[in-house]
Amino acid sequence: MSEVDPFVAHRSLLFTVAYEMLGSAADAEDVVQESWLRWAEVDRATVRDPRAYLVRTVTRQALNRLRTLSRRREEYVGEWLPEPLLTAPDVAEDVELADSVSIAMLTVLESLAPTERAVFVLREVFDAPYDEIAEAVGKSPAAVRQIAHRSRAHVEARRPRMEVTRSEQQQVVERFLAAVTGGDVQALMDVLAPDVVLVADGGGIAPAALVPLNGGRKVARLLAKFATLVPDARTATLWVNGAPAAWFNGEKAGETVVSVEVQDGRITRIFAMRNPEKLARLAEETELAR
Repeated sequence: MSEVDPFVAHRSLLFTVAYEMLGSAADAEDVVQESWLRWAEVDRATVRDPRAYLVRTVTRQALNRLRTLSRRREEYVGEWLPEPLLTAPDVAEDVELADSVSIAMLTVLESLAPTERAVFVLREVFDAPYDEIAEAVGKSPAAVRQIAHRSRAHVEARRPRMEVTRSEQQQVVERFLAAVTGGDVQALMDVLAPDVVLVADGGGIAPAALVPLNGGRKVARLLAKFATLVPDARTATLWVNGAPAAWFNGEKAGETVVSVEVQDGRITRIFAMRNPEKLARLAEETELAR
């Protein structure tokens, strides 16, 4: 029986590394494919640790892609949100993985410089040694330690404080879904925090607010209009990026995935992803791994 090629064995891990660095499944797939082409040309006898070698390769390719994307995202129409992935419920069982791929966390990671993001992801999520990270990003181990400390502090100051179980979050999502589809302003205000923020991403393709919307009453009134505008919409709860999320699809309004942050039983932040180019991977589950 022949051995499984290391690339095949670690493909889910490599995709996850690239996705966490890029926030885009399409770009992550391109990076994984580019890394496969490089792996195919390598003399395997010279590779002592295939897993570490492949992670380094993917990191370098993702860094190159991230620098290009950073310039492109400056020209993006409206707010930019990560590309949501349909994930199996068991992803949530690995709490650290689920937190690291949450829409909320990926949005925070967007505020890091490319090298800072690579160092944070490799160190905090995948627990890579500093010397391996240094080789991947082209820095000294001492410099990587400083970058890791700086990026960790940056993320900690901005990361969501969601101290709720996935079942509690699912209940909140279901209440939210019922309130939206019922057009019930009061029910929405009951499930939304007074200082809730709604961020929508239409990419200039689907209608969406170009700037974040703040305040429970304002957000509730906007969302309550949905039921009257799109009476034919289909709805469901999905597992998106390791957490329960709301899904809407109407003939006129198009498709929307809503991921939320929850604190004390109420929604503090809403991420509404409407750009159809980012919703293609919701047809089948994406396997993530650490």
